[in-house]
Amino acid sequence: MTDIQPTDYKQFLVEIKQRIRSAQYEAMKAVNKEMIQLYWDIGKRITEKQKESGWGKSVVETLSLDLQKEFPGIKGFGTSNLWSMAQFYSEYQGNEILQPLVGEISWSKHLVIMTKCKDVQQKQFYILSTKKYGWTKDMLIHKIEAQSFEKYLLGQHNFENTLPDSIKNQAILAVKDEYTFDFLELDNEHSEYELEQALIKNIRSFLIEFGTDFAFIGNQYRIEIEGEEYFIDLLLYHRKLQCLVAVELKIGKFLPEYKGKMEFYLNILNDTVKLPHENPTIGIIICKSKKRTIVEYALKDSNQPIGIATYSLTTKLPDTYKELLPKTDEIAEKLDKLI
Repeated sequence: MTDIQPTDYKQFLVEIKQRIRSAQYEAMKAVNKEMIQLYWDIGKRITEKQKESGWGKSVVETLSLDLQKEFPGIKGFGTSNLWSMAQFYSEYQGNEILQPLVGEISWSKHLVIMTKCKDVQQKQFYILSTKKYGWTKDMLIHKIEAQSFEKYLLGQHNFENTLPDSIKNQAILAVKDEYTFDFLELDNEHSEYELEQALIKNIRSFLIEFGTDFAFIGNQYRIEIEGEEYFIDLLLYHRKLQCLVAVELKIGKFLPEYKGKMEFYLNILNDTVKLPHENPTIGIIICKSKKRTIVEYALKDSNQPIGIATYSLTTKLPDTYKELLPKTDEIAEKLDKLI
């Protein structure tokens, strides 16, 4: 037997494992696409027969029983799932936005989106986001219930003018207009310290709410200039953006002076903490409430990338937010950034 150098073999083993995992992933994708295509075809035939021959519900129930007898080891041919296939085909076929996305996510996730989303652009958002960020079915449900689509559309920041073209679209997607901290056991009346400590104790849920690419660096992160100490509430890192993210927590309404303090922190972080290969540091100020016009004026002439968000302890989006949602063409422009 030929001697193998341990270091060479370890690298060789890593490469083979990666190739196997890659093949498994591609095989899973292929299986998913084939199954989606099968369900699409069945939904198409059911829909066509209903129109051509006036078939009623009883025929689909009979079809379900016959298919389950013929293919006893294959799940997915129950009556409700067959009707979902028909709904899937009816809603997506001929739709220039949705039909190209048919094979992008699994059937179970399509079912969640069809059940919980009525608007075409809303469905587009959740399909694209699920694919892009690898959301599980449970995470997708949480994102829909937390109204992530609406919160994304309402985002207030100055990233278009302050970040490099290579990362500004990703940054826009990474920062929300409102964060849902429904996992915290806090009274409506709480201090900034209590809010920060509750987030630290629930750091996993906090990072899930922020996004899968965020990593936690520290809280009350110390910076020093000319012998003066300053402390940033939370310091995060975004892996895909390759930048530091400074977060300041406020339990009241947004005040314009908060922007100046954040700019001060960002300048120091960029000069003393940011590594040469990293992108400019981003700041996020999270308040209990904000007046949108005041935020717009505060950010108008800022040369530092800052997002102003709010937080809530419930998943319900205020009714006033719905009135602020952009028009259809503006939504389409925002969704293009997800592609």
